[in-house]
Amino acid sequence: MTHIDYRGERERGGGGRGLRRPAVGLLAVAALLVTPVPAAQAAPGGTLVRTDAGWVRGEVTAEGRQFLGIPYAEPPVGALRWRAPRAVEPWLGVRTAGEFGNRCVQTSSWDPGYEQPSHTEDCLDLNVYVPPGAVRTPVLVWLHGGGLTAGAGEDVVPDTFARRTGAVVVTVNYRLGAMGFLATDALDGEARGGVSGNFGMLDQQAALRWVRANIGRFGGDPGRVTIAGESAGGRSVCTQLASPTSTGLYRAGIVQSGAYNDCSARPHTSATAQGAAFAERLGCTGAGALACLRSKSAAEVLAAQGGFDWAPVTGGAFLPVQPYEAFANGAAARVPVLNGANRDEGRMFAFAAFDANGTPLTAERYPTVMRAAFGDRALERYPLSAHPSPSIAYGTAQGDGLFACPALRLDRVLAKRGPVYTYEFADRTSPPFASLRNLGTDFDFGATHVNEVQYLFKHFGLESPFDAEQRVLSRQMVEYWGSFLRGGVPRAEGQPTMPGHPGVVLSLRTSSAGGNVLRGEVGREHQCDLWDAETSSVSP
Repeated sequence: MTHIDYRGERERGGGGRGLRRPAVGLLAVAALLVTPVPAAQAAPGGTLVRTDAGWVRGEVTAEGRQFLGIPYAEPPVGALRWRAPRAVEPWLGVRTAGEFGNRCVQTSSWDPGYEQPSHTEDCLDLNVYVPPGAVRTPVLVWLHGGGLTAGAGEDVVPDTFARRTGAVVVTVNYRLGAMGFLATDALDGEARGGVSGNFGMLDQQAALRWVRANIGRFGGDPGRVTIAGESAGGRSVCTQLASPTSTGLYRAGIVQSGAYNDCSARPHTSATAQGAAFAERLGCTGAGALACLRSKSAAEVLAAQGGFDWAPVTGGAFLPVQPYEAFANGAAARVPVLNGANRDEGRMFAFAAFDANGTPLTAERYPTVMRAAFGDRALERYPLSAHPSPSIAYGTAQGDGLFACPALRLDRVLAKRGPVYTYEFADRTSPPFASLRNLGTDFDFGATHVNEVQYLFKHFGLESPFDAEQRVLSRQMVEYWGSFLRGGVPRAEGQPTMPGHPGVVLSLRTSSAGGNVLRGEVGREHQCDLWDAETSSVSP
């Protein structure tokens, strides 16, 4: 069926996985615009749904229904670049929702389908996956990872998850890198509360408002929305939990490997200083700097953004204080949270730093590298004799300090304002996720960063090469997550209940590794006394 883009022809580079169909001529468009919508096709459970902005037509799949590439905001281009998202203008006729929208501006990467950069700013779309028979079912809104500089909603295909849990799942695109997080004095003058730099986070909130207004027409319950994400997506959830402007948009949160750096945001003064340096790199200075920045092409902006920290900003209406301060002082949303990390988070990062470049970390270099990165005490705690290789030893320290211990700290501070349920993904035999499988390496990634995602969803739309035990673990994890979405304690049939108090963690493992088990010694295993002493975060 011909795709009609009522907002004008999009850029083709860096778009969805399939090529966009060409727009039809104006006469054909006009004919469609006056064609009445058949009432029978608008019945519940059909592929034709009316949103606040207009009709969309999805498609039936083996798992249910899906609606791809639905715009939730106007394209943030021209004068709308670096402004809060604006609600999408209504369209006439029926919009085909059969292909993913464009990915937001980003570089190329290891990930399947990301071999070329995207220079497309017209990207504020979402995807809706509906299980069979959905009537006021729970809703999961998934925020993708990628360091806030990469990724897209299409990175996971959650149709099987939706069918097994009975939940409607929404995946979201949001602005990234400089496009999503630039803060300058001039932009402050346009921003609510006088603080700029949170455009990507505001996109997420705009998507949540779209869900609240429209998801009931797809069979979801707008009163039972859970926000979830992994890595930068989990960090986004952490940030949204602390944001007063997200109040009422969700009932629960899931943070997967998202507590790194204790969910900290950039102080406003630091963010605007970085913004000034970025503008200077682009040759935009003085009174006309903002107009100059808006005149630059997306490719120029992308080429200049390397080396800067693109992250949320504190001090304004969106995030008045650091997330940990909001959690500690009771200002954050008092909702249930499912939070966790992976057993070997840091191995992927160690591989990227050393082995991927053909220069594995050697025993001779190990002491120097460890001291420079983590200090003498860490070198003492992570002796080479306790690890299979120097790279894995380094990765263990990095994963403990950056992910595992911050996740446990987050448990403690969140427990002061509501229920928090804790897991650790610990299948050390798990296949590397799709991006790593493509590299053809025999590096032992273990239960590394991102690896749990494939147990919940089709990562990059691909089936993972699980063995029989891993397929069982995958089904159990989906059951735990689904139980939480339905508003209860995370449970799976015949398995331990996920604990709801800090200090005890549900270790997710295959049966031959001992199965899912409650453990109280995870903090000791990850050397958290060392890393907690090093942190400068608000004490939990």
